[in-house]
Amino acid sequence: MQLHRISYSSRAVVEDPFKWAYTLEDHGYTGWEIVQEGSQCLNSKNIQNLKNISETTGLELTLHLPFSDMNLAGLNDSIRAEVIRQMKHYLTLASNYVNLAVIHPGYLSPYGVQVPQEAYFTNLASLREICDFAADFGILIAVENMPDMPKIFGKYPDEMLEMLESIGSHNVGFTFDVGHANTVGLIDDFLEFLNEKISHVHIHDNLGKKDEHLPLGKGTIDWKRVMEKLSDYKGIFVTEMSSVEEGIESLEFLKNL
Repeated sequence: MQLHRISYSSRAVVEDPFKWAYTLEDHGYTGWEIVQEGSQCLNSKNIQNLKNISETTGLELTLHLPFSDMNLAGLNDSIRAEVIRQMKHYLTLASNYVNLAVIHPGYLSPYGVQVPQEAYFTNLASLREICDFAADFGILIAVENMPDMPKIFGKYPDEMLEMLESIGSHNVGFTFDVGHANTVGLIDDFLEFLNEKISHVHIHDNLGKKDEHLPLGKGTIDWKRVMEKLSDYKGIFVTEMSSVEEGIESLEFLKNL
């Protein structure tokens, strides 16, 4: 199997991602998803590196907005305002280079657990504000389904569908994370109920219990079945690995599928 749009994303904090980004095309990748975590975060210094990559390679670039210490459902208004400010900051920096940005939904804080409906509505309001902001740059915000973790929104297909529809923005999309769906045992359900809403796809493997981000073929996911069900999908597939080597291993697996 040869995918025409296959991107690489590193979930590991690496010293200088802008160096190995230049090697991706040599390995068969057509894109790079830039994760706004640790040394990968865009700033005034490395935005020039991104510009160089955009101008000197054929890589299709997408953005993964930050998720560490970020809670879109947080009920401390000042802290949530800072979270949204940072999201907008990275969208602005990347606006000349990307047309899609992945975002994680919020989660229930200790206070949020006591008022879950208020936290959920806050999550929707945050996502709506970010979608509206990104629309001015022509960047689609693709909300990602989450793994089996306590107190986080977006784990289940019906919940994810309701969330996307409740955001009510023309600029909201859906990042289908196959590995995350496997941790709740609902890959088929996601593909049945949300197939037509998929804007972006993350692929990695696990053993069905934890979000391990293993190379494809190292876990319990039936990739042949998944890819058959996604045969009409024309967007980007993103391997989310800890190293380029694991990404190459996953590409080889796909070729032999």
